[in-house]
Amino acid sequence: MQLGDFRGLVERLHGEVPDHYLDGVVAVEVSPKAVPHPLRAGVYTMGECIPVETGGDTVTSRVVLYHGSFQALAAERPEFDWRGEAWDTLLHELRHHIEGRANAADLEHYDWAAEQNFRRTDGEAFDPLFHLAGERLDRDVFQVDDDVFWDIRARVAPPNVEIPWHGRRYGVDVPRDPLPVFLSLEGLEPAPAGDAVVVLRRPPGLFDLFRPPAQPTTRRVRARPLG
Repeated sequence: MQLGDFRGLVERLHGEVPDHYLDGVVAVEVSPKAVPHPLRAGVYTMGECIPVETGGDTVTSRVVLYHGSFQALAAERPEFDWRGEAWDTLLHELRHHIEGRANAADLEHYDWAAEQNFRRTDGEAFDPLFHLAGERLDRDVFQVDDDVFWDIRARVAPPNVEIPWHGRRYGVDVPRDPLPVFLSLEGLEPAPAGDAVVVLRRPPGLFDLFRPPAQPTTRRVRARPLG
């Protein structure tokens, strides 16, 4: 199904949702992106409920369905049901919105993490622990917006580390920089929707309570497939 046809399908499904489920939903959109799961091969993020900062007390959200992810799965599954999958994804993300309205404090933490992530990408000072307030995908793996972070603690920087990505393992050479270090990865297949970042930091200690966190070094490095 082409992008324009998929947009039309989502618009029709949106019109079938009762109004009270859409309270606080500012938009239901279709993105052309494919969003591969960072750990599991053959798994893609089909949609997302994204909090929107409006300055008021009401929790509002955008719901986005990823056409590229639908296309990727349809290419692997001849029996792929575009309408059924789109309907299930739309309802799933609307449920996230409803649950978010009931637990607004968690969204405030996520909004803070998203703001710090913008500061990172803009080259400004940022809190080196912000990724821990994102969505936990797995043990020591977090997501903030489209960006995925592997959180690795070490007293000294190792010469290299291994990470999982979409069913494979990749090796990453670590520069000889003082910790903390944020390493944005190139060379992952399929390509991530946003940044894939390895975070190397020291384990927290008692004296960290009495001093400001050190500003991380940020670098772009190439990941190499293993095996």
